[in-house]
Amino acid sequence: MSALLGVAVLGLGLSALYALASLGIVLIYRGSGVINFAHGAIGLCAAYLWFELHVNHGWSYPVALLVAVLAAAAAGAVIQLGLMRRLASASSLARTIATLGLLISLQSLVILRYGTSVNVVPSALPTRAWTPGGVAIPQDRAILIGIALVLSAGLWWIYRHTGFGRATSAVAEDQTLSAAVGVSPDVVATVNWALGCGLAALAAVLVAPIITLQAGGMTTLVLAALAAALIAEFRSFPIAFAASLVLGVGQTILTSYMTKPGLASAVPFLVIVLVMIVRGRAVPLRGHVASRLPVAGTGRVRPWLVVAGVAAVVVLGTVLSDAWVQSFGATFALSLFMLSFVVLIGYVGQISLAQWPLAGFGAWVAGRLVAGQGMPLVPAIVIGLLATVVLGVVIALPALRTRGINLAIVTLGLGTALDLMLFQNSAYTGGLMGTSVQLEIGGWNFDGGAHPARYLLVCAGAFVLVALVVTNLRRGLVGRRMLAVRTNERAAAALGIGVRSVKLYAFAVAAGIAALGAILFSFSVGIVDYTVFSSFHSILYLGLTFVGGIGFATGPLLGSPLAPGTVGTQFGTTVLSGLAAYLGLIGGVVLILSVLLNQDGAAKEMAQRLRHLTGHLRRRKRPDTAARTAAEKTIRTRVGPLTLTVDRLSVRYGDVLAVDDVSLTVEPGRIFGLIGPNGAGKTTLLDAVTGFARISSGRVALGGKDVTRSSPVVRARAGISRAFQSLELFEDLTALENIVAATDPTSRWCYLRDLVYPAPLKFSAGVLDAIGEFHLDQDLDHVASVLPYGRRRLLAIARAVAGGPSVLLLDEPAAGLSGEERRELVTVVRRLAREWGMAILLIEHDVEFVLDTCDELMVLNFGRAISHGPPCQVRNDPAVVEAYLGGETPVSVPSEVIRP
Repeated sequence: MSALLGVAVLGLGLSALYALASLGIVLIYRGSGVINFAHGAIGLCAAYLWFELHVNHGWSYPVALLVAVLAAAAAGAVIQLGLMRRLASASSLARTIATLGLLISLQSLVILRYGTSVNVVPSALPTRAWTPGGVAIPQDRAILIGIALVLSAGLWWIYRHTGFGRATSAVAEDQTLSAAVGVSPDVVATVNWALGCGLAALAAVLVAPIITLQAGGMTTLVLAALAAALIAEFRSFPIAFAASLVLGVGQTILTSYMTKPGLASAVPFLVIVLVMIVRGRAVPLRGHVASRLPVAGTGRVRPWLVVAGVAAVVVLGTVLSDAWVQSFGATFALSLFMLSFVVLIGYVGQISLAQWPLAGFGAWVAGRLVAGQGMPLVPAIVIGLLATVVLGVVIALPALRTRGINLAIVTLGLGTALDLMLFQNSAYTGGLMGTSVQLEIGGWNFDGGAHPARYLLVCAGAFVLVALVVTNLRRGLVGRRMLAVRTNERAAAALGIGVRSVKLYAFAVAAGIAALGAILFSFSVGIVDYTVFSSFHSILYLGLTFVGGIGFATGPLLGSPLAPGTVGTQFGTTVLSGLAAYLGLIGGVVLILSVLLNQDGAAKEMAQRLRHLTGHLRRRKRPDTAARTAAEKTIRTRVGPLTLTVDRLSVRYGDVLAVDDVSLTVEPGRIFGLIGPNGAGKTTLLDAVTGFARISSGRVALGGKDVTRSSPVVRARAGISRAFQSLELFEDLTALENIVAATDPTSRWCYLRDLVYPAPLKFSAGVLDAIGEFHLDQDLDHVASVLPYGRRRLLAIARAVAGGPSVLLLDEPAAGLSGEERRELVTVVRRLAREWGMAILLIEHDVEFVLDTCDELMVLNFGRAISHGPPCQVRNDPAVVEAYLGGETPVSVPSEVIRP
């Protein structure tokens, strides 16, 4: 027992590092909403500054420590003011990329200055041990954990009981509202960034004597501190401290008693995965609106450009030296790998930091089959790809319950765990020399060292084929589903698009692409070094894809030359001697500049210039509504008549009863209006009917069939459609693609067919009718995000109508419309009920619109129905007047005063 306690005590040093680092991460997140992936790199730079001053220049320990902490704090303030403030309204991807750019740049600077050697540094803390009860307690560990405890308690008190702490909490809740009451979000964020980075410096300097000082080591350990911050939900300092204590001690104990290499080091990352799976949600809550992501390309292929590229490759393989030819081959192979980011992030918006370790798994399977089992190369590669696809689906499972920056953290944990447990274990990777393989098919050898021209042709050919597959996906039905999920998961689910299926498919396809690229890249010289498949490289390659254009198939080709081992390295070695050593720093700086200046990437600029040069304007396929005959315009198929029944439905959020025992029935051909003050529970009721809110009690039935426990996708496919109050359009798709997305077939066959032959746009009668009803003919080619608000509102309703649902739910459809547009909408809604046969449930704040439109009316107040009946009866119900006016009940109340 004493031995176990002794080992546990030794873990206090690691716990202190985790605690101090996690406190800084929490500080920055609370103040600015940014998870700083560069936290460890900032601490690393500060530790080396302290090392330079104290060890190399003889400064006293306290003075050198103070200078390092102040320098890091100043750097934090500069990062917020110069970078993060300009990205305040950017997507989580852009902010994540910015911190990753900082990580790459700072770590590259340290390597350039100090190399990668290990530096043993002195400790200013006493290193003797106390021995109470026979258990040795190193004094430095105890002091470190004591410092972390005092800091966590102090920060808890400051942020709970001081004006600055309350201001930080206000900014975290709502920046706009806090600014309105005189709290500056910029000031709060800057102070928190300075404090957080100062803590990073303090942690790095204090713990450096225990873990040594080397480039990369501090970064990996601080990334593990994300687990503690995550358990604390990036808010609670005491919980972050307690979690750090458990993680550090637990990891040290496992290291001492486990024989499986890497498993103990992977524990924090596995904790990250477990926590996110438990806490995640399958569909975002109401109010979740994805920030703008980089533009996705059209997927259009220019044959002449492909032919010209192939010809250029042939010429390069003929005229260049072997070293240059091999570097071009490696560039194409790495570009092929980076296409996985285009599919996963560019098309579906799923931020994965595990792609390179995942790809390494495919290379590991294939390499071990060839080297250990003597299997021919082709079947080994096929098995490696299939194994990686399976693992990609496994990694995708957490993505079903989380998204955005949280997903990035989860995949970082998974990728790092895979690296530590597999690639860092020489027993699994063929020993210290790596795995020996031969690139040979049927006696034809295309080893990059022996036959560089052949290697170039294979890599370039593979890239072209996979790029065509990626562009096929973008142009087809699957591409529309992907972009719909990327833009708005709630809206996609409400149209019957299987969000889970799309995510799993994207992870699977991206995994296969990544594995093929990694195999070609790592097998090039016959010896595979699996230690290169770290999460740090995954971060680097993601950043370079972003620079090139993460939504374009050509983006990887434009970004990959900045990666080690590619054309950029060859150029820096032979043309500009010494430049190769600076590629990491150049890549990091370019990445930061790209986030600030051009988040869509270089590929978009290139495509625009190419269109301008060739004078070619892309012609979209669009429906010819004018060509329809008068008979076709007047005869439309009525929707399937289904009645929506809500029976004693209640929705509870904690102690708040948002909807309380509400019952209603909406019949085909009739319009049921729902009104009430703000916060009455109207939209929550619609969320419950469509499956986006958990029902506490009660029942929802469609056509007599109970759908209470059905998912939003199942309900949408059964015949329930919805137009959201906040529109929730697919901003990256055109108006036409938005409408067509509601009518695309739900068959899964397209997931295979679109890889080869993308399904063209098809215009059903419902699409044509919806376009005509809402007069959207002139808006079809415009991307939804550029349309005026009124047209966007009508587009949202048209999209909900196009699929011909039996039940249509409209949440404030007249909001933002002009008087004339409102009058036209009254006519259209009536026609949808009378001529299309829809059962319509309508929420609207304009009671005059409701009275002119609805056949039946219900009033909610504090979640309960207080009146129900014909509009003329409800209009003068004393309970309704009391709810709205709170006074004496007049004999008759004009409709214009009853406005929620």
